Amino acid sequence: MTTYDPPRPWTASYAEGVPEDLPPVAGSLVDIVDASARDYPDAPALQFFGRETTYRSLHAQIERAAAGLRALGVRAGDPVALVLPNCPQHIVAFYAILRLGAVVIEHNPLYTPREMRKQFEDHGAKVAIVWTKGVKTIQNFPADLTVPTIISVDVTHAMPVTTQLALKLPVAKAREARSALTERVDSTVTWHTVMRAEPLAASHPRPATDDLALIQYTSGTTGTPKGAALTHRNLLSNAAQAQAWVPSITRGTGCVVYAVLPMFHAYGLTLCLTFAMSMGARLVLFPKFDPDLVLAVTKKHPATFLPLVPPIAERLLAAAAEQGVSLAGTEVAISGAMALPHELVVPFEEATGGFLVEGYGLSECSPVLMANPVADNRVPGTVGLPLPGTECRVVDPDDLTRDVPPGERGELVVRGPQVFSGYYGKPEETEKVFVDGWFRTGDIVQIDEHGFVRIVDRIKELIITGGFNVAPTEVEIALRQHPSVEDAAVVGLPSGHSGEEVVAAIVLARDAEPDVEAIREFTRGILTPYKVPRRVFIVDELPKSLIGKVLRRQVREQLLTR
Repeated sequence: MTTYDPPRPWTASYAEGVPEDLPPVAGSLVDIVDASARDYPDAPALQFFGRETTYRSLHAQIERAAAGLRALGVRAGDPVALVLPNCPQHIVAFYAILRLGAVVIEHNPLYTPREMRKQFEDHGAKVAIVWTKGVKTIQNFPADLTVPTIISVDVTHAMPVTTQLALKLPVAKAREARSALTERVDSTVTWHTVMRAEPLAASHPRPATDDLALIQYTSGTTGTPKGAALTHRNLLSNAAQAQAWVPSITRGTGCVVYAVLPMFHAYGLTLCLTFAMSMGARLVLFPKFDPDLVLAVTKKHPATFLPLVPPIAERLLAAAAEQGVSLAGTEVAISGAMALPHELVVPFEEATGGFLVEGYGLSECSPVLMANPVADNRVPGTVGLPLPGTECRVVDPDDLTRDVPPGERGELVVRGPQVFSGYYGKPEETEKVFVDGWFRTGDIVQIDEHGFVRIVDRIKELIITGGFNVAPTEVEIALRQHPSVEDAAVVGLPSGHSGEEVVAAIVLARDAEPDVEAIREFTRGILTPYKVPRRVFIVDELPKSLIGKVLRRQVREQLLTR
């Protein structure tokens, strides 16, 4: 593959005020909070169930936590596992680890013991900062995977004192609420103990721009979980690109960001944990998405910037209408992880008076690569334009040296300052996804003459039937147009005569009649015959990730057993 600099037609479609390129970043992620604490010392940095933490206090807590972790033996380059929901302790721990030059490894606190063990086997962290609800999972690892230092975090300690007292009341409702948030654990170091330390000496060495900052686990393009190794440069660059994309958002006290997405996920991490802190924003933390909790905050501090996924937008819109709560004030909502239905955009923008735009990224890219412009020229059904400083090409997946003509389908390859350099400890896996310095996303796309990118499908999920390639997304879109179909997932199952056959799992709309043949007949009016599902299964629900993305591999496994 050639290494020339390809044209970037998309820059002509950028919103007013968005630059074509950005200067290289310098320093480290630690500087983000330092700068905001200097510029907005008394402004609220965090809000958790109504309790506020100023930037001055947040900075001081990070310095104390860093000293406490150092006293426990954490040194530059050490991997430190975080197993936490969205809470103030998560922010403090994240930046304290980085302040020491150590490496953060984010984990889903609701992972099964098997899932958690697999990741710990890979990174080998000897120190883990863990929500009390997940401590036993770590403690029950086999002897050959013992984590010597487990720091337990009770998230209720970050709540207002009145809330903490209410949770301790001897009534069933209080006990139930407390049980959902914390539990008693033994044989750990408490987060309270870590925070007793005196602040870290100002002279303590700080991380360098190209030091490893984060290991973010992803299924990647091969389906095998592995850790994307992201540097301070990668994450700083992506935060700067996000800032550049929304020049209308006011920095400091005028910026309110809602963390309704989990920060252990790359999407939530960048747009909440790093972008928000770099803006000097008020970051409102929600341990999980609850429309009632979100609307309660909205009445006083409406979000100016709201990262979400379509299911969250739908539920928030419905709850706001039901409760009579205005969503006005949300200037920009950005949706990712799955296709954003146009029929959701119109009512959401009417309710907020702002923009709801779709974006796209991968964990390997820190994660944001593209977004629709926050302007009237946004194009529904696309993931928008490459961010400033991001380059992309569309190549023939069977001949990576050949760029396909404009408008034709091909594999998206990218490069930019936010793109990682490899998978942690997996050089062979890394080699598979890079070609002459370009990262292979594994996504099949089309780019129009204005630079807008449309995702067609994943290479690994294409169904080959009778020699033809079938994109599951295309079939799913057709199925969802039927009034009886609420949701659909399409996969390929082995076939004795055609390699694979197209098979669909559908969730029926409420009160819909289960007429599978009528649904198949409906798709024949939209799709060519070989794309029409040979079999359609009705299911109660589809397996989805925590951010609402349908897990096609799990659907396939379930259908294989039928």
